Amino acid sequence: MVLSPQDIHNKEFSSKLRGYNVDEVNDFLDQIIKDYQSVLEENKELRSQLGESKDKLTYFNDLKDSLNQSIIVAQEAADKVKTNSKKEAEITNREAQKRADDTVNAANGKANKILEEASKRAKKLAIETDDLKKDTRVFRQRLQVMLESQLEVIKGRDWDQLVEDSGTTTYEDIEKVVSELDSNSTKSVQSDSQQSESADLVEDTPAVDDSKETVVIFPDGQTK
Repeated sequence: MVLSPQDIHNKEFSSKLRGYNVDEVNDFLDQIIKDYQSVLEENKELRSQLGESKDKLTYFNDLKDSLNQSIIVAQEAADKVKTNSKKEAEITNREAQKRADDTVNAANGKANKILEEASKRAKKLAIETDDLKKDTRVFRQRLQVMLESQLEVIKGRDWDQLVEDSGTTTYEDIEKVVSELDSNSTKSVQSDSQQSESADLVEDTPAVDDSKETVVIFPDGQTK
């Protein structure tokens, strides 16, 4: 059992002959009581501080465990976020690549369709242009043949007889000559028409000279 300051103060000793000086002993005991009391109070304070330190240590240990757990949870969450972000990035990249491929394919298809239509239109225009040139050459040949035939008629003997100075010519004579000229002109035109129809069947280059520039009027009003 630990002595208390009060136990030391109340302690009584028996006296013997030639013993210690009672006053000195009491003074020393009083000093011991004071020192002992101081030590006890210091020990009590130290115990209190030790208890507080243990409580703090327990708190910090718990806090450390909680922080460690939080770090683990945060690391797991970060890894999960990183994995999800990577997956989302891959999905987004694939979708973007697919959209880009679809856009390129659609553009290529549209471009090919436009080129095909343009090629068809160009071929059609070339055929129509060639047909117009052929028609123009045929028309020119017909016109030339007809004009040459009419020129031959004008240069004919009947016109010479009509305009020659041979005295007075009656109305009946003029009418007769004109009738003959009309008859000859009609025959000439029919002959020219037959020759032109024959020329339509020939697809080779016409006999006339095409070195001069040919003017072709298209349906849209442009001149070639």
